[in-house]
Amino acid sequence: MLVHIVMFQFKEENKEVNLIRVKEMLESLPAKIDTLKNMEVGIDISRSERSFDLVLTSIFDDQAGLDIYVPHPAHQEVVSVIKEVTVLSKVVDYLK
Repeated sequence: MLVHIVMFQFKEENKEVNLIRVKEMLESLPAKIDTLKNMEVGIDISRSERSFDLVLTSIFDDQAGLDIYVPHPAHQEVVSVIKEVTVLSKVVDYLK
């Protein structure tokens, strides 16, 4: 099993609206992409200097599943929105 975690820091402009929009868009992906086995999306509640605004945890059977997910048109649609509303992202992929 491959776990794909991405954390995002959002721009301040329209932050709350954009957080909800991106969360909903991401949560729609498992129904559209077969290789995406499970997904959790969380909005940060701590609001500390160290925290990111949103975290995405996705589960795939293997690297091949992630490789199908990344260029998938439904995922790329979300990516284009994320690029407009965020200033920073960090990713960790690991095998479980």
